[in-house]
Amino acid sequence: MDARREYAHFRLLPTRWLDNDVYGHVNNVVYYALFDTLINSYLVEEGGLDIHAGAAIGVCAESHCRYREGFSFPETVEGGLRVGELGRRSVRYEIGIFRQGAREAAAEGWFVHVFVDRESRRPAEIPPGLRAALERLRTGA
Repeated sequence: MDARREYAHFRLLPTRWLDNDVYGHVNNVVYYALFDTLINSYLVEEGGLDIHAGAAIGVCAESHCRYREGFSFPETVEGGLRVGELGRRSVRYEIGIFRQGAREAAAEGWFVHVFVDRESRRPAEIPPGLRAALERLRTGA
């Protein structure tokens, strides 16, 4: 099986010295930071997300990670990203973290963003530019 085919977008994600824990591997909480970096870099670069002044922002409502294999600094891993569900105000991203060139994910997870108005923090529709970028990540998975 080649899990890579299931993802629409990939990004290299370097590990850092401070990511290792006392057991010599990247700590579990770092995977969530990798998820966040993968998602938000895509939204900024491909969807025009203005993290400083945009009217709508995405807040995390749910996240999950299943760990299969560990990493250690100084590895650079590959993050695979796709959209599993896309609503009017929310999106569920599905993520695979791969060793470089590996066919199977070492970790898999999901991350749900609910979009809200920056000022009021009330639910808001996903802005058109972001929606278009998110549509490109839909794989039918």
